[in-house]
Amino acid sequence: MARSLDGLVFIPVADQAPGQVGRSTRFEYHERDGLVWADYHGGDVVKGHLIGTRAGDTVDFRYVQLRLDGTTASGRCTSLVAELPDGRVRMEETWTWESQEGSGTSAVEQTLD
Repeated sequence: MARSLDGLVFIPVADQAPGQVGRSTRFEYHERDGLVWADYHGGDVVKGHLIGTRAGDTVDFRYVQLRLDGTTASGRCTSLVAELPDGRVRMEETWTWESQEGSGTSAVEQTLD
């Protein structure tokens, strides 16, 4: 199992469509006893929250966010946690919007700054 997500900061490896997370979005993760949560902001996202559970290297969570245009959005995501060769953590994500149409895949990686 990859190490704890507690205290780690992640950024997406690529921009998504407008109104979604992008390279300037920062996720600040916490983890305790199988519970995972994060706050995020940046780019088109004014404020976002996610909460879920972790079993082994799989994190299952729901997310909700407020966008710059004043709209809100929510969805669900499953992430596979892996350690990169340089020791940082990467999460491969499969997500589905619940508040609108759409689904996809993305990845976030731990940033050291």
